[in-house]
Amino acid sequence: MLVLALTAAIVIVDQWSKLLVRQKFFLGESASIIPGYFNFTYLRNTGAVWGIFQHQNEWLVLLSLVVLVLMAVFYRWLVNEGGGQQVAIGCLTGGIVGNLIDRLKYGWVTDFLDFHIAAFHWPAFNLADAAICTGVGIYVIATLSRATRDRYSARRGWPASKTQLGDEAHAVPPATL
Repeated sequence: MLVLALTAAIVIVDQWSKLLVRQKFFLGESASIIPGYFNFTYLRNTGAVWGIFQHQNEWLVLLSLVVLVLMAVFYRWLVNEGGGQQVAIGCLTGGIVGNLIDRLKYGWVTDFLDFHIAAFHWPAFNLADAAICTGVGIYVIATLSRATRDRYSARRGWPASKTQLGDEAHAVPPATL
């Protein structure tokens, strides 16, 4: 349920923010939010993150659909108990669906978050892109923390997780004297 709620929230906020940018800005128009560091700049991205795979919309739509199907099919394998991986999958699916809507509706994705410092300029992105990157980061951290916890528990002879003993078990270390 957490995954679906987070997915829906990200899609709604992402689509709302992109709609506002399309309504309030002309294509290419920019407004400085933090001078010298951050602008809202209305851009259309026909590619993927960082502008790679430009004009490959059909393939990016297909890739998005394949990833969503694989995440649904392998959900039980991707997500263990605990909320970290669920939050990550919610961010990933919300971001993928948010950009997929743009790709299907317009043939491009609305980007508008534009960061720069002096001569260094980060490619513009949107909230869906941010959700995807955040989801990947959370998933890696949650998975690595779980693997570390499981290794530590195994060295102590403790059950590492409920999944090793069944749903009724709890990861509680045995009493020591």
